[in-house]
Amino acid sequence: QLQLVESGGGLVQPGGSLRLSCAASGADLDLYAMGWLRQAPGKEREAVSCIVSNGLITNYADSVRGRFTISRDNAKNTVDLHMNNLQPEDTGVYYCASDTGRRLTCHLHADEFAVWGQGTQVTVSS
Repeated sequence: QLQLVESGGGLVQPGGSLRLSCAASGADLDLYAMGWLRQAPGKEREAVSCIVSNGLITNYADSVRGRFTISRDNAKNTVDLHMNNLQPEDTGVYYCASDTGRRLTCHLHADEFAVWGQGTQVTVSS
């Protein structure tokens, strides 16, 4: 079975940057569209970005567009999220997830991702 493990979270000041990484095992990532989602305290999970299986199409939520970049390296079985100009409202637990039923399309809907990692905490505070 596909398993996902996130890393790279931490505490940063507003305006800072972090790079999150997702390592996959149990299946080849080139079979799946992938996404990054987050959950802030007291709020529902929000899909912030997704990328299709070959990496040619990416989508971003309005809240992160222009600041976050999703990328993948199928040879290494990894998906990264580069986060720049972080703000306090970006605080939350960030999850890597896979839509095992899609390859060449992806959508920013949390309920369409079937496999999730354990999450990594991102805290933006001065």
